[in-house]
Amino acid sequence: MINAKLAAQSHSDHQTVVKLSETVAFGGEELVIIGGPCAVESWEQMETVAQELAATSVHGLRGGVYKPRTSPYAFQGLGEEGLAILAQVRSLYNLPVVTEVMSISQIEVVAAHVDMLQVGSRNMQNFDLLKALGQAGKPILLKRGLAATIEEFVMAAEYILSHGNPDVVLCERGIRSFDNYTRNVLDLGAVAALKQITHLPVIVDPSHAVGKRELIAPVAKAAVACGADGLIIECHPVPEKSVSDARQALSLADMANLVNSLKPVATAVGRTISEPMGVGSQPAPIYCAA
Repeated sequence: MINAKLAAQSHSDHQTVVKLSETVAFGGEELVIIGGPCAVESWEQMETVAQELAATSVHGLRGGVYKPRTSPYAFQGLGEEGLAILAQVRSLYNLPVVTEVMSISQIEVVAAHVDMLQVGSRNMQNFDLLKALGQAGKPILLKRGLAATIEEFVMAAEYILSHGNPDVVLCERGIRSFDNYTRNVLDLGAVAALKQITHLPVIVDPSHAVGKRELIAPVAKAAVACGADGLIIECHPVPEKSVSDARQALSLADMANLVNSLKPVATAVGRTISEPMGVGSQPAPIYCAA
């Protein structure tokens, strides 16, 4: 028995719904699809992504501005410049935004620009960060650690919950194994288990799980079939030119096709995927990256 007083499911109908915006929520009948590039690179890139995704059944936009990279010489993100781009795109295209926060010092500025704060796999057990996010006043997307057990994952969520933030969404993104054909091993058994153990919404990141764009569609469908409450998927206007994770990024056309292909799977398991959100009626001033 996992000793999670706040995250544990008390009965079969105990399910928390976490609102991403006034019209988008995790944990209900409707699946939530979030798409976008690994990293925010420029205004032009993000405007193109948002324009294309807003015409599909994608509900939210992802894009990293603070990037935890294996190499210190790799692109680390645009920082506050990237946050400004996300805020403008968010307003212009009526798409709520999710981005990663890596340290306590980043929480305030990131929370002022986006709708949901992501904890990446490398920070799943950064307990001081988790405690601080309990006071962030924004929903949290918590990704499973690279080699974390299910119990460790749930107890990481417990840190956030126990410090005052009830709005936590769990994200299975694969765990490391001896096999390097796929980037990680997508643990769909964990998705099913988490839906029984906890009352928190659970989504899946097939992009980081498999690391190859041609494998994303089948595992995304499997994730929906086994009970995931949504997906977060990487896509890019020109995938081969992405500054990070190029191999796993879908083209925008492939992203749209994937979302459409998920609808019959969702229907088969009693879930729905909404029609396109549409573009906001009040255009925001365009921000041009230097």
